[in-house]
Amino acid sequence: MTLQQLRYAIEIANSGSMNEAAKRLFVSQPSLSNAIKELESELGITIFERNNRGISISAEGVEFLGYARQIIEQTEFMENRYTGKKRSPIYFAVSTQHYAFAVDAFVKLMKGSKVPEYNFSLRETQTYEIIEDVRTLRSDLGILYINESNYKVMNKLFSDGNLKFTPLFNTQPHVYVRAGHILAGKELITIDDILPFPYITFEQGDNNSLHFSEEMLSFTQIEKNISVTDRATLTNLLLGSDSYTVGTGIMGSELNGDGLVTIPFDSPEVFTVGWIAHKDRRPGEIMSAYIDILNDLVSRNYFDLNHFLL
Repeated sequence: MTLQQLRYAIEIANSGSMNEAAKRLFVSQPSLSNAIKELESELGITIFERNNRGISISAEGVEFLGYARQIIEQTEFMENRYTGKKRSPIYFAVSTQHYAFAVDAFVKLMKGSKVPEYNFSLRETQTYEIIEDVRTLRSDLGILYINESNYKVMNKLFSDGNLKFTPLFNTQPHVYVRAGHILAGKELITIDDILPFPYITFEQGDNNSLHFSEEMLSFTQIEKNISVTDRATLTNLLLGSDSYTVGTGIMGSELNGDGLVTIPFDSPEVFTVGWIAHKDRRPGEIMSAYIDILNDLVSRNYFDLNHFLL
């Protein structure tokens, strides 16, 4: 087993493709494939499972890559400390539900980062994909919510993926509407208030079970529903129509402007928003900094964190 083989395996996991990894590493695809096969043979494990759709990381591979990343990070630290050799770019990836505060924290991370080179990734994606991204190490950290309705299913997925959920804050559902909306002046919104208006929700792809719904409430009585795939589209629809959506109540920062307002929804349900990561993987410097920023944003600007659901 060589450091080069470890770097090869990490790059394949980062890119999600043997061909793309070969391009980034400036090696031929057959050479890269052979190097990984030799590594797997030496260790007696399967790191990457091959199929007609490409590759995926095996359960053994997830554990192996966690150790491999730690070895490479420490090796590069030693090289930089004792030989002055330039370190490789720092990799850090976050997968999240469509939360403005996650973007705000990412902006602060970028502004405060002192590393000369980095390769950061921020993916606003579907709930099930967030769990898969973190499980397979495509992302270092995932941000989502759990509640009484979905926590059994979510905790089973966390356990199966060797993931740990860490709470950030508790909240009750809030309705988002444009500032000029007829409901904007209300102190509390009920189901009867919103029935006449279109409800905007995020698509969840093939995994469209209510357990993976990003919206905190599902209404069987709703007759008008609009599905979108990104936050920019949702925001534009909210600003340009009398539609609404349901979320945490966090408006974010200057990224969202002053065109939207949030009003608490009349519901006893409590939702815990938090982050997931591998249980046996220690957060690196960048990941720790991002978590600190998240906690700071939440504690200073958004919520009173006196009680957690879990």
